[in-house]
Amino acid sequence: MIEARDHGGGIDAAIATYGGTRADWLDLSTGINPVAYPMPKLPPDAWTALPDQAAFAQLYARARTFWNVPDGAAIIGATGASAIIAALPRVLPYDSVCIPGPTYNEHGAAFRAAGWSLGQDASDVIVAVHPNNPDGQLWVDGDLNAKITIIDESFCDTAPDQSMIHRAASPGTVVLKSFGKFWGLAGLRLGFAIGDPDIIGKLTELLGPWQISGPALAIGAEALADPQWADETRDRLAADADRLDALLTNTGAEVVGGTTLFRLYRVKDAVAAQRHLARSHVWSRIFPYADDWLRLGLPAPDRWAQLEAAL
Repeated sequence: MIEARDHGGGIDAAIATYGGTRADWLDLSTGINPVAYPMPKLPPDAWTALPDQAAFAQLYARARTFWNVPDGAAIIGATGASAIIAALPRVLPYDSVCIPGPTYNEHGAAFRAAGWSLGQDASDVIVAVHPNNPDGQLWVDGDLNAKITIIDESFCDTAPDQSMIHRAASPGTVVLKSFGKFWGLAGLRLGFAIGDPDIIGKLTELLGPWQISGPALAIGAEALADPQWADETRDRLAADADRLDALLTNTGAEVVGGTTLFRLYRVKDAVAAQRHLARSHVWSRIFPYADDWLRLGLPAPDRWAQLEAAL
């Protein structure tokens, strides 16, 4: 039996219940930047040829520069951080992992699928989502002392000064990076694992060759070489997160936390709040473990009026 997992998205199911077309809907159920990195012009062989080692080398070199990857740390890219999350339990020793939560549920699902048990002992293997999804909590560096430490920084590009990438050269450490969220290109499917060369080497063997498409290699390399866009994007996201907080608190919601890509609010009844917004074709995120938590991503610049009217 395939495990049902709680995620954002699901606009097709929302349409089936509340009507409308996909174009009518404002999907705020994910934490994806609504203003995507502008698509560069791709060379024809990005589509027609098998990716070559030069393309991988260029992408990894630019990733090292962008994220200030320390010497001694290895890097592997894949079709999204989710592919790496699924593969990691199959290349690690031990059979029990500590995943403090509530947090992104794919980590627990991946370890369970590989036959691991989930426990409270953080001395052997720990997964730390930093900043945490959905509440945005940040880990303290000194609190992570396991033999193997997986640090999921899928949302940390909004706050690079909080990154723990400096730990990536430490034995037993892997830092995960998601490309699709901050750069707004989730459909591209690109993510990275950076860390202990032994673990990264095993991941490389498991994932096999050509694990990133030619277009993703080219687009990722272009974006990672554009720090000005990243800086301007962080400023815009911070301003929009403040704007969203002001709108929601004016309705009586309380800010619980989040990042500048998504905000978490406490409301009286999350299910009722989701239904209220859905009647205006605004989709939000609620959680099975907290009946008063409502999470919202950021609207695109031309869709704020729809959210304001829905509230």
